[in-house]
Amino acid sequence: MRLSKSVAIAAALCLTASLAAPASAQNSIGRKQEEKKAEIPTCSQRIGSIAVREPDNKWWEGLGLESPEALIKLFVQRSGCFTLVDRGRGFELAQQERALAAGGALQGGSNIGGGQVRAADYILVPDIVSKNANSSGTNVGAFVGGLLGGGLGAAIGGSLSFNSSTADVILSVTNVRTSEQQAMAEGHGDKTDIGFGVGGGMGGWGGLGGAGVSSYQKTAIGQVVVLAYIDAYTKLVGQMGGLSTAAAQTAPQRTVTMSRPGVLRATPSEKAQVVRDLEPGMILYPTGNTDGVWREVTDEVDNKGWVPNGSLQMAC
Repeated sequence: MRLSKSVAIAAALCLTASLAAPASAQNSIGRKQEEKKAEIPTCSQRIGSIAVREPDNKWWEGLGLESPEALIKLFVQRSGCFTLVDRGRGFELAQQERALAAGGALQGGSNIGGGQVRAADYILVPDIVSKNANSSGTNVGAFVGGLLGGGLGAAIGGSLSFNSSTADVILSVTNVRTSEQQAMAEGHGDKTDIGFGVGGGMGGWGGLGGAGVSSYQKTAIGQVVVLAYIDAYTKLVGQMGGLSTAAAQTAPQRTVTMSRPGVLRATPSEKAQVVRDLEPGMILYPTGNTDGVWREVTDEVDNKGWVPNGSLQMAC
């Protein structure tokens, strides 16, 4: 027996209410997002300077998302755990200004020149391990539309859908000076909710759309990836929290080369015993010890001695 249209409408409305409760569902999603935002760690002092580099595989393109670089930069800025240095488009434009300064085109007193660019202590790369954009997509609107017929089902169902989306991501940090992989953290994002669309998903992030990552705000999988990266970033900061805040000072000493012929002496004195002769271009390894104009070094076979600073230049 076929249901009358009025009975079908009532049944559909009851089904919709029992499945969705749209206002409460939206509130639930909003609460989850606010909770996640609150989880981003904050630091009382900065661990070091960091640059964000997108991976070469461009995984986000297959999901219809934008590069996660701007998203991770937003987390870094919000947390205050690192000094963010730009090595992207902003840096390219800064280099143009420097080229103008070098060519004498800028006004006097512009104070742009060599030795001003801050070094990155670390490079952070955001990658993804796996993603499931919609593992159980069920469009309630289509179901209701089929039950009712005509336009009423579309009006009620609209963008109402089940979304079971998951993402597993990874953040890796490389020490610029030593090339060591300083830290690596995995993050998981999961969202099983019923909602009317996802357009307002991350709207409370204060300019997220304007940061060049609007697709993370407007898509379900984008929101899940955001949650996964928050999880990973929180773990990453925890891993790096015990590191020295003076990365440049605690890193191994840079190598030096002989700029002219010289000798390696046993003590910091022109009268000291000669350990060996040194040729121009020879690479030496500073120990970190100094005495006036003298620097203690070792050679490639671990001979240790002293050389005047005037005979040395920094190796590239």
